[in-house]
Amino acid sequence: MKFKIVADASCDVPEEFLEKYDISIIPIEVAFGEEIYPEGLSKKDFYDKIENTTLIPKTAMPNAYKFEQFYKDYANKEDVFVLTIVISMEMSQTKIQAQMAADSLGMKNVFIEESGCTTVAQGAIICELCKYMEKEQDVNKIIKEFYRLKDKCKLYAVINDLKYLKNSGRLSSSSAFIGTMLNVKPVVSIVDGKVVNIKKCMGANQADSFMFSQIKEIDDNHNFYYIHSDNLPAVEKLHEKYKSKLPANQTITNCEIGCVVGSHVGPRCYGFVYFEK
Repeated sequence: MKFKIVADASCDVPEEFLEKYDISIIPIEVAFGEEIYPEGLSKKDFYDKIENTTLIPKTAMPNAYKFEQFYKDYANKEDVFVLTIVISMEMSQTKIQAQMAADSLGMKNVFIEESGCTTVAQGAIICELCKYMEKEQDVNKIIKEFYRLKDKCKLYAVINDLKYLKNSGRLSSSSAFIGTMLNVKPVVSIVDGKVVNIKKCMGANQADSFMFSQIKEIDDNHNFYYIHSDNLPAVEKLHEKYKSKLPANQTITNCEIGCVVGSHVGPRCYGFVYFEK
């Protein structure tokens, strides 16, 4: 049995994993005002554009047609099983679109489920599941492992530019203005499938310390994923400062946030994803 994994583009997966495990990504439209990019933008092009415009980008979830175009090559093939892992239902109705596509094809060889998260957390679940599938081919055991990973995956990140939170409706204009003036750094996490501001810190040092204080026992059988939106120096500095708090044999992976989630958190966001025991 061959397994094929597909995700929506709200998911961010390190390039080496995309290639190694042949993970397919359903694109999500990104728009800067009247400029529409149906296939999204590369990370470099996206962050270059962010730096050279005052427009706040917007995204639109992939419709059933995009999933159907992908599924039709695999529908009901006896030697292929498709695992579809999408953004949290609390953030988008993408799972419904994928299910509609599978139903329209009468597709039986498919598993469709929300990840309960997004961005690198969603990607980390997929990466760790792919590693598990290298030694396990039983569909039921693979699905059980997916739910275990989903339950154990944790994300913490610092938002650097408050105007993106304001634009998404998660922060008032006055709070964004005051927060910027006072150098407030919101720390966000994913709680019950939603991105939640769990702490407002005064400056980056306090935010970094708070994030690492939230870590419970790390399962070092899984990678520790540093995440950033065009801000690799921040995670390199973060790792150097706090690496002693990680297990000695911990495998580290860096992953940049793509254009979809980058549209909502803005540039210079940084943090990490890990799995609890």
